[in-house]
Amino acid sequence: MNRQEIKEQEEAAGRWAACLDEVHAHIAGRFARSEQRQRARAYVQGLLSPIERKNGWQLAEAAGEANPYGYQELLSRALWDPDEVRDDILDLVREQLADSAAVVVIDETGFVKKGTKSVGVAPQYSGTAGKIGNCQIGVFLAYAAQKGQVLMDREIYLPQVWTDDRERCQEAGVPETVEFATKLVLARRMLERVLEHGLPFAWVTADSVYGADYHLRRFLTEHHIPYVLAVAPNNQVRLGWEDGFESIRVDEWLTRKIRLRWYRLSAGWGSKGPRFYDWAWWKMHAEVPEGWQAWILVRRSISDPSEIVYYRVCAPKETTLQLIVQVAGQRWKVEEAIERGKSECGLDQYEVRSWTGWYRHVTLSLVAQLCATLMAEQANAEPEKKAWEPNCGSSSLQQFKHRRGLVVC
Repeated sequence: MNRQEIKEQEEAAGRWAACLDEVHAHIAGRFARSEQRQRARAYVQGLLSPIERKNGWQLAEAAGEANPYGYQELLSRALWDPDEVRDDILDLVREQLADSAAVVVIDETGFVKKGTKSVGVAPQYSGTAGKIGNCQIGVFLAYAAQKGQVLMDREIYLPQVWTDDRERCQEAGVPETVEFATKLVLARRMLERVLEHGLPFAWVTADSVYGADYHLRRFLTEHHIPYVLAVAPNNQVRLGWEDGFESIRVDEWLTRKIRLRWYRLSAGWGSKGPRFYDWAWWKMHAEVPEGWQAWILVRRSISDPSEIVYYRVCAPKETTLQLIVQVAGQRWKVEEAIERGKSECGLDQYEVRSWTGWYRHVTLSLVAQLCATLMAEQANAEPEKKAWEPNCGSSSLQQFKHRRGLVVC
């Protein structure tokens, strides 16, 4: 390694530390004691480190501590409110990643668990496992912007078997005020917080779990927020005047449209290049703001035409199909953000069971991912000896470390 390379690594390490310090300065005031402020910084730094398993013992060992008791206290008894830190994350996203063309994405992920004591754990479907299994479900809100994609809010879903059992809730530390709320309600609460914090964005997108919710769609149109929401094939839509305002399932509608015009468009870049699909759209009847239009959108696989996804779309009339397709493609970026959160920032590597422990660990993991995104954005903004791959759109912490030769200790 020559002097120039050593100098570049030292400069990169300095920028890394400065970025971590800047983010930590925003949240430090949420911790009552200086010891806990420093512990929180060390915890986030540990989540960003390359250690294989980011649980209490491993993080303590990496920090040179004899035991994990300090971290266990941080996640349980220490005086701080993870919701206040969440608010700081929202403010930081607005300050550092603001993009008027950003897409807010609703998504969820499963945390596979053993036993019955972990808060919210129950036999339920998890996309992570691809089947019904014993797991917790976290609902997340992500911000997909030009500078990067980051998870910015979180809620744990409590199945009704939990909220109906107050003794079980008490054992897991669930506040008495918490009542049953569907994933759809949790998503709307997070959207309301985004609006309260004044984050600029242009669209909302989500999968069919959320697209089927009339109340969510109405919430978005009432706030004049354009959306692209996936729906199941049996979702009922009302067609426009050309079709006599008929109410019909979207899959039955498609079988009738023999001469429907298809457009081959890319929904964005993936690991193997642009993601091309065939797309079609059609006007439908719905209550929309003045000057807006509702559409049915259909995505069809090129290699397997039987693989079809349906969407409900609502946006200003002049919106182009290409833009709608690009918005629909943002869900993949957020799925990648969740996977990066798990693989790089310890999102799922916790050993806590309580309500408080889950929210504290997951919130600090979101802080770590925000740091990683800002670090990668800074690296992308600097002149590089080698050009970045076109439209790669990655904010991966591992890519950042690889390009800088940076090892976090």
